[in-house]
Amino acid sequence: MERAKRAAHHVINSSETDLLSSSDPNISATAAAPPLDEPWSVQQVLTTLPSPPPSNPTTPIPFLHILERLKTTPREGWRRFSILSPESIADHMYRMSILTLLCPSPLRKKLDIPRCTLLALCHDMAESLVGDITPLDGVKKAEKTRREGETMDYLTKQLLRVGTGCEEGGTLLREAWEEYEDSVTPEAKFVHDIDKLELVIQMMEYERRGQGNVDLGEFVRVADKIEMEEMKEWCRDVLRERQEYWDGVGKEPGGTDISKRILGRGD
Repeated sequence: MERAKRAAHHVINSSETDLLSSSDPNISATAAAPPLDEPWSVQQVLTTLPSPPPSNPTTPIPFLHILERLKTTPREGWRRFSILSPESIADHMYRMSILTLLCPSPLRKKLDIPRCTLLALCHDMAESLVGDITPLDGVKKAEKTRREGETMDYLTKQLLRVGTGCEEGGTLLREAWEEYEDSVTPEAKFVHDIDKLELVIQMMEYERRGQGNVDLGEFVRVADKIEMEEMKEWCRDVLRERQEYWDGVGKEPGGTDISKRILGRGD
């Protein structure tokens, strides 16, 4: 019942509100979903906003106001572990974008790096209205894709419509988002690896910040899904650092079996 309630409404409970407001009173919850008997829609979410965008904008400013939600919406996975002031969606995409610029030289020769950076910058853009849906929310993949596609159409075709002077930019963002979702091109596959690597790095940082009292080992499994060898090596570096940290604490964290298997393949 509780899972269904969370999936239906995506609201912050009282303990989470207290936790988040202690450091940032302006941080937002993920976008509210309609009641269980109503399908999710962009228009329904817009009615919950304090200042909904105009229906026929003439500038890109309304689009930028919606984009601001990415800066204030926390990544849901961390909140389940009571992480104080968790990263926002925009935080995650920013470091992903920097990671694309640091692409190792051998791999760099095979990729369009500016394209990779573009994909990293917009791959979670739909979460500005959809919210950061996790597997625990009970939303099927097909439904998640529908919501995100509808949102991207709204953002890029309505808020960046002809008349704003930004329609070409809107088309660029929509195509880049779809390329990432399809995960066919080498650039998209690289950015998917970067997405996973950034999560593993953040996991390690939150554990270290928790001074031995925060075990996020359930996220280690993500490291096993990285495909490109260059990114696997960076991931192994993070997992070695994590193992050294927990050895120093004198505890065995979750995910140790997966870490050892991954490190064993690379050592």
